[in-house]
Amino acid sequence: VIGAMIVAPLMAPILGVALAAALADRPNLLRCLALVLLGAAAVIAISYLMGLLISAPVLAADNSQVAGRVSPRLIDLVAAVATGAVGAVALCRSDISDTLPGVAIAISLVPPLTVVGLTLESGSTSEALGALLLFTANVTAILAMGAIVMGIYRVSGHAPAGSRTALHVGQVIAVLVVLVAIPLALTSQRVSTTERRERDVRAVADRWAAPDGWEVVSVATQGDRVVVRVAGPLPEPDPSVLRTSLDAEGMEDVAVELEQIPITTTHL
Repeated sequence: VIGAMIVAPLMAPILGVALAAALADRPNLLRCLALVLLGAAAVIAISYLMGLLISAPVLAADNSQVAGRVSPRLIDLVAAVATGAVGAVALCRSDISDTLPGVAIAISLVPPLTVVGLTLESGSTSEALGALLLFTANVTAILAMGAIVMGIYRVSGHAPAGSRTALHVGQVIAVLVVLVAIPLALTSQRVSTTERRERDVRAVADRWAAPDGWEVVSVATQGDRVVVRVAGPLPEPDPSVLRTSLDAEGMEDVAVELEQIPITTTHL
């Protein structure tokens, strides 16, 4: 994962877009945009082809690397803003240009594109769109901070007199930031609600299972229900008591699927 982020030449052309905009260099602006788009398409295509070589589907439910990139939140945009600023400063100052590989590692560009291709091949369009949103958010943050930092360094002073390219590109970037922030905020709210619901269900399940010597193994959301997996010695605790306890805690509308795993211990 780290190697892919260092080797893939995506960070430089993204910052090149901001630089070309500041300098009103239309040919290089179009060239850098083409490099970013073609590079992203190449990563998706290669990862899709790699997915064909894997017999099992690569989805968030079975892979932590995928799960960490299909539900981007606002905090991801904040992280991208910070690393984008460092990358832009490194581009403007030759004495700290060696930090670019570190910035390439800190910002997630190639991994979400890889997830897009793998999840598309596995048939999960929703997860692919989530990973694509993460990539778009990171690129947008890099462009925004690149434009701001280059404005601070007065790079636009080297642009031809009367040029409005930087202004137009800046307006487009500002609109992109707003458009990306909206779905990220919605995703953040959904993830927060899911985590809070799982935490509440686990607390009730722990109190229900403990008296019989059972233990809650996992609590996870799958679709519109919360799956609770418990394990312990026979006899099994009464599931209806768990349902009653959940209702008493105000979770009448939470659909719960209970998986009970009895454990038999033999002393030899």
